Amino acid sequence: MKSLLGEQELHPAHIINEHGSSPFVLICEHASNNIPEKLGTLGLSETDRHRHIAWDIGAEGVSRMLSKLLDAPLILQRYSRLVYDCNRPPEAAGAMPEVSEVFEIPGNKNLSAEHRQERINEIYRPFIRAIEDVIDRRAARKQATLAASIHSFTRTYQGKERAVELGLLFDRYASIANHLVRCFPQFDTRLNEPYGPKDGVMHLMNQVASPRGLPHIMIEIRNDLIATEKTQLEWGHCLSVPLQQAVVKI
Repeated sequence: MKSLLGEQELHPAHIINEHGSSPFVLICEHASNNIPEKLGTLGLSETDRHRHIAWDIGAEGVSRMLSKLLDAPLILQRYSRLVYDCNRPPEAAGAMPEVSEVFEIPGNKNLSAEHRQERINEIYRPFIRAIEDVIDRRAARKQATLAASIHSFTRTYQGKERAVELGLLFDRYASIANHLVRCFPQFDTRLNEPYGPKDGVMHLMNQVASPRGLPHIMIEIRNDLIATEKTQLEWGHCLSVPLQQAVVKI
């Protein structure tokens, strides 16, 4: 099978500050809108490649600031969610979507089994493995771990406005979310909104955190609130203290 990623292209997982002292391991699986050279533009315009369909706008900047403030490891995913959405299992339609929200993705139409397998083998599996390796190396050092993934969502989805500004998502482990939901009275903050376990969005946490019995949280920030470097830094600061407090509370 031919390789999807060329020799000069980067591994899908970019690990920052692996030996940080924080109990938190931060994950940002929709950090980038980068597309491997072999796939061209997936048939999308430059405008569409910068929409929320291709990445979580602002999430990388917030994640990097949190990593710095918490002294936490951070694993960033380097390729667009349209190439492979690493928060979806290979069999899910949303893993390599033909349509994202109302936007058709021409480069994902009628993918052959071989081409789907390329993306699974070279994007999804290496990214998941990188997270697992970071967590398992911490366990070998007897270093406690709490997992937190950082996301953003669009204010308008399929023509409907969303009032929620901050979503705290969880499945099996509610402890961190239940602490954080009380920490942001200045925002419209909700549990398991705008998505929840029923939408399949806990896949990554159920792969890397739940089997290891690790408390976890998925943080969703409305992307108009973190569209600039300034607001990304502000949200990093805003989240850092409540997350530090959560370690004591749970």
